[in-house]
Amino acid sequence: MKKDIVVYYSRKGSNKFLAEKISKSLKCDIECIKPRLNIFIFFLMKINFGIRNLKHNLKEYDRVILCGPVWMGKLVVPLRSFINKYSDSIDKLVFVTCCGSSDEKKDEKFGHGIVFKEVESILKYKCILCQAFPIIMVLPDDKKEDSDAFMKTHLNDENFTGEIADRFASFIQNLSVIK
Repeated sequence: MKKDIVVYYSRKGSNKFLAEKISKSLKCDIECIKPRLNIFIFFLMKINFGIRNLKHNLKEYDRVILCGPVWMGKLVVPLRSFINKYSDSIDKLVFVTCCGSSDEKKDEKFGHGIVFKEVESILKYKCILCQAFPIIMVLPDDKKEDSDAFMKTHLNDENFTGEIADRFASFIQNLSVIK
């Protein structure tokens, strides 16, 4: 059995960057979640047209690392569809997000903490870890409150330094300990 696979959904590219970085660090397979219909307004309205079948068989992996965005404190439709469709094939899941909410505001209305609790509630004991990489971590101090700068910023090799790189290194280290 293979150890890990990274499965991701990304609309703007930051979660794809993060998923690829995880896959490269762990030297594991990676696959993109592809919605049957990729129209943003449907996602906001929680209309679910489902996702396309994955090429990889998740039963062949010990651990699935699911990477994707949190939008306004909500588990996005493609991620929810993935969990609903494949939960029986998953032994252990790690949920990772590059998101807009800061650590300080994670439990507020639009925070990633709410989504973490939802994923843990759906998957129960199968969800072994949730980790956030808030985009605010790559913004300069004078731009952290600038919503325009926030919306235009995406993870990339140039800005993936400092605090966020340290968090990533710690996350990868934790994955090697968690079985």
